[in-house]
Amino acid sequence: MEKANWSSPVAGFILLGLSAHPRLEKIFFVLILLMYLVILLGNGVLILVTVLDSRLHTPMYFFLGNLSFLDICYTTSSVPLILDSFLTPRKTISFSACAIQMFLSFAMAGTECVLLSMMAFDRYVAICNPLRYPVVMSKAAYVPMAVSSWAVGGTASVVHTSLTIQLPFCGDNVINHFTCEILAILKLACTDISTNVISMGVTNVIFLGVPVLFISVSYVFIITTILRIPSAEGRRKAFSTCSAHLTVVVIFYGTLFFMYGKPKSKDALGADKEDLSDKLIPLFYGVVTPMLNPIIYSLRNKDVKAAVRNLVPRKRFTQ
Repeated sequence: MEKANWSSPVAGFILLGLSAHPRLEKIFFVLILLMYLVILLGNGVLILVTVLDSRLHTPMYFFLGNLSFLDICYTTSSVPLILDSFLTPRKTISFSACAIQMFLSFAMAGTECVLLSMMAFDRYVAICNPLRYPVVMSKAAYVPMAVSSWAVGGTASVVHTSLTIQLPFCGDNVINHFTCEILAILKLACTDISTNVISMGVTNVIFLGVPVLFISVSYVFIITTILRIPSAEGRRKAFSTCSAHLTVVVIFYGTLFFMYGKPKSKDALGADKEDLSDKLIPLFYGVVTPMLNPIIYSLRNKDVKAAVRNLVPRKRFTQ
């Protein structure tokens, strides 16, 4: 391709979203708006109870508060843009706004990968080494663990965003996605992206492979320890403390692996369906998963449910 067709930096991008499926736009606008409100309410309540209720001032709920705040930040970085694209026939986004949105989304996703592994370690120590738990998971330990999760995710995002925005782009700069998803943007590059591909591969190992391996090994030890508990009631209580986290991990990583590991279709009809699924699966990952997190932790955790019940009368009394 001739150099004259290159344009870097570009003025902006066009987001296709569901423009090829106008009937779906109205349906998804309502669905995503409702889910976004549930995300803000559910995760906001979780943050509130973990801060106000002294019984929840433990490492597990500190990590849970971080996860809820992360989910709010992640969805807020993309959902308003998605909703706006459903209402605008030709949605454009500036180059700088696209870079910021790409950075925030990548940083939040990377942070959640690391944070979930930190939460698995917390459950491992609590169940497998309960006597050492207050020492191992002291405030001097779990606060830096959470901070490092945000730092690692942010650093990785800076690297990938910097590598991407330096690329020369060509054509009409149309992103076949709802948002500035990094893989969709790389397809627009008019130069060799082997460096980006290699760095993405390394990042996938660090943020997907290593955490999944760590979480899997942790739960092997956790399940082994639980099965050794003599009483059925004791086993039930022990498993209930980690079942919510395990459910969130399965949904989070299951969606990621399906999104990036599914085979590509070769026929035209299959390619069209694949194109739609390539947009809807990240949408599920980016909206449905953060919505389910507070629901899962509320339904499967007695402490959280008790804290929420205690919060409601307190609000009524102050009014």
